[in-house]
Amino acid sequence: MLRYVAGKAGRAVFVVWAAFTLTFILLYVLPANPVDLLFDPAEVNSVPPEVKAAVAESYGFTEPVLVQYLDRLGHAVRGDFGTSAQTGASVASSIAGVLPATLGLAVGALALALVIAFVIALVATAARQRWLRNLVESLPTASVSIPVFLSGILLLQIFAFRLGWFPAFGERGWQSLVLPLVTLAIPVSGPIAQLLVRSFATEFRSGYVTTSWAKGATRARIIVGDVFRNASLPALTIAAVTFGSLMVNAVIVETVFARKGLGRMTQTAINTLDLPLVQGIVVFVAAAFALINLVVDLVYPLLDPRLRATLAVAGGRGTR
Repeated sequence: MLRYVAGKAGRAVFVVWAAFTLTFILLYVLPANPVDLLFDPAEVNSVPPEVKAAVAESYGFTEPVLVQYLDRLGHAVRGDFGTSAQTGASVASSIAGVLPATLGLAVGALALALVIAFVIALVATAARQRWLRNLVESLPTASVSIPVFLSGILLLQIFAFRLGWFPAFGERGWQSLVLPLVTLAIPVSGPIAQLLVRSFATEFRSGYVTTSWAKGATRARIIVGDVFRNASLPALTIAAVTFGSLMVNAVIVETVFARKGLGRMTQTAINTLDLPLVQGIVVFVAAAFALINLVVDLVYPLLDPRLRATLAVAGGRGTR
């Protein structure tokens, strides 16, 4: 078990280190002159050379690349990604300032996506009519096929502009969170629902289900009491994996609904070539992604006795 935990923790650390190293190469090494990226492209040619030299000195660009890398890595380990080139605020405080808004949106969207996915899987498994089952099973594919910006605009047009049920933009209480939540949850629910539908169908054909039928259990009792737990375990893994797409779609959702958050700040940082902020956001998202997957990997053996038994057998062999 200890080897399993160490392996998963090592993989999480590797993911974060790889994200930092790749962004360092892309942002600070590959550009011909990274100092030019810190200025407005329309004004970069008019910046005096002494100003560029001072900026290069302050950012450490005059040092060898390896020295720059190790210096930035050392600061990053302590949570210091420097200061934003546009605002002058520290990258850590900039991310912390918008994080609660994005975190609330992402967690709420993931929870809503899980509810939608489970409802689809349960209805598809419980449906006796073939046409109804096929119809429900096609919903996940349809949800993935709709671009996020299109579903957001459609929801705005119907529920904000025509019906007036929810505010269109801004952050005015929980009402302004409903449409962004639904927009973000729709594409995320698709892959989870597809996995759950297949998992429920597989478990429904298992031997223990036949035993339950023989004991006179009803279809609803078998689905809820026997199949639900075993078929739900894969959803934990896919829910963690979809966190990355959740953050990508948050950029679009926060832009469409004019909400502040990490996604919108990412778009602004890329447009203004704010290199320290871009690197800080990428590493933060990678760390969050790795942490969530690590938690799921550690929780999984507690929920799945088959994996727990496999790890126990492997641990016993390792001690011999």
